[in-house]
Amino acid sequence: MKVLVSNLGSTSFKYRLYDMTDERQLARGGVERIGAPESRCFVEIGSHRAEMMQSVPNHGVAVDACIAQLTDPQNGCIRDASEISAIGFKAVHGGRISGVFRIDDAVLSAMDEMNSVAPAHNPPYMAAMKQLASMSKIPLVAAFETDFHQTIPEAWKRYAIPTDLAAALPIRKWGFHGASHRFIAGRASELLGRKDARIVSCHLGGSSSLCAIQAGKSVATTMGMSPQSGLPQNNRVGDLDPFALPLMMEHTGLSLDQLLHKLATQAGLLGLSGGLSGDVRDLEQAAEGGNADARLALDVYVADIRRQLGGMMMAMSGVDAIVFTGGIGENGKRIRHSICEGLDDFGIRLSEEKNQTGAPERRIDDGAGKVQLWIIPTNEEIVVARQTVAAIQK
Repeated sequence: MKVLVSNLGSTSFKYRLYDMTDERQLARGGVERIGAPESRCFVEIGSHRAEMMQSVPNHGVAVDACIAQLTDPQNGCIRDASEISAIGFKAVHGGRISGVFRIDDAVLSAMDEMNSVAPAHNPPYMAAMKQLASMSKIPLVAAFETDFHQTIPEAWKRYAIPTDLAAALPIRKWGFHGASHRFIAGRASELLGRKDARIVSCHLGGSSSLCAIQAGKSVATTMGMSPQSGLPQNNRVGDLDPFALPLMMEHTGLSLDQLLHKLATQAGLLGLSGGLSGDVRDLEQAAEGGNADARLALDVYVADIRRQLGGMMMAMSGVDAIVFTGGIGENGKRIRHSICEGLDDFGIRLSEEKNQTGAPERRIDDGAGKVQLWIIPTNEEIVVARQTVAAIQK
């Protein structure tokens, strides 16, 4: 059985193709700048790598372009599209539905209800799903990011809003990055040799969140009702007192919708750095050159991670391992150092030598503390592929 796993942005389509008989990755690729006069299409199949520019007006055409790459007579890995048993989507927010579902009108309706909560994610996913449903007979499956967090206890997922509002509306701490945290839960338990381990998964990247995992289940997470919440993101504000909104509206003259758009696209690390960049690598380079705004952005990011790390530890009454994953978590040695600095009293002791270099997956504590520290590259796509197989077999 072959499964295509898709990861969508408003102007991008990235995919991986798996043979699920042995969970072997057959290919990876995608399309960038969808809708532009020319889009970049790329693919990796074994040792073969190719890139080309072509017109890709929408996500449906992007999938056609990817399937053309996969079925190329000379370098492809499948004969035709009929070999693909299903397409799995790493969907973000279904609101009143959370789990893994064959995509139909009911699923699309639930996603549509949450467009205002996930404006950067739900609309492009829905558009692509509708296009594919009309253009292809391949089964489509949505694996929602919120699914892994359904095990969070009520006390850790409720907002302190009136009960009538809580009963009428899907306002709760849903949590996101579920596929990544689920993968870390399984892999970290294997490495620790314990199914009951207390793990804090630090998914740090363009979008970041922490998750407290106990005995393989999510018990707390930093993101709340929307992907705009929690830690400062690359260009999204993260947690913010709602009573700051009227003040900002009065100052800027912006409507609520306009202000929310600004906070979801021009805030976070990008906003803290004065518009310099939302990329930690750029900020570190600028901070080394004396840019005070870049230094502040990094300091705020690290400070909030440390604050939330303490909350995740309290949710489990301790921690056995802290795992760094995601683009920053896996590659950001300075960020890891800053997060762990001065935490010896908590049994968190980073080895500077191991932190600097080593295998992509490695243990980086010095062995003298109670808490193991790990870098584990995440694999969200294989999680979605497994969920997709289970959904179509059911």
